[in-house]
Amino acid sequence: MPLGSLDLLPALDHPELLADPVSAFLRTLAPTLAESVEVSAIDPDLADTAAFCERYGVGLDISANCVIVAGRRGETTRYAACMVLATTRADVNGVVRQLLDARKASFAPMDDAVALSGMEYGGITPLGVPADWPILVDSRIVALPQIIVGSGLRRSKIAMPGSVLAALPGAQVVEGLAREVQ
Repeated sequence: MPLGSLDLLPALDHPELLADPVSAFLRTLAPTLAESVEVSAIDPDLADTAAFCERYGVGLDISANCVIVAGRRGETTRYAACMVLATTRADVNGVVRQLLDARKASFAPMDDAVALSGMEYGGITPLGVPADWPILVDSRIVALPQIIVGSGLRRSKIAMPGSVLAALPGAQVVEGLAREVQ
């Protein structure tokens, strides 16, 4: 399905456009899920959401961001990959903190997010994050026929039905995970 000016290709056939953990993870998914994931090369200087959407003609309403959140309770830190639309912001200190059973939650430091995920900053995706991380998906994403997310690299983006995120191992669809940007 055409999406803006992206040249979408089957992701399984183009591992060179995916971070290694993403490519490896896709090969473990059920074929019906993995085959619905497509990838497109982009200009890495335009990987940030607003610039990407403007240049490639993709709506913010179908662009999803994966934010890595660190929740702490005592000496224990738990991480989660939170999927929210670009038109919203994750409720880190409310919903996410409660789901992680944490006293304090915040966006993970960039160096931690990159090192722990094995992905590039600005391209992090829930596909291929560590298996012990929950993937929290805002309920608005699941019904979308097509969403755009990172590929693990800044030089490409993934397109897939929103329902694929809900079907990922460790995924939880969360009502109210994100709030509209005002």
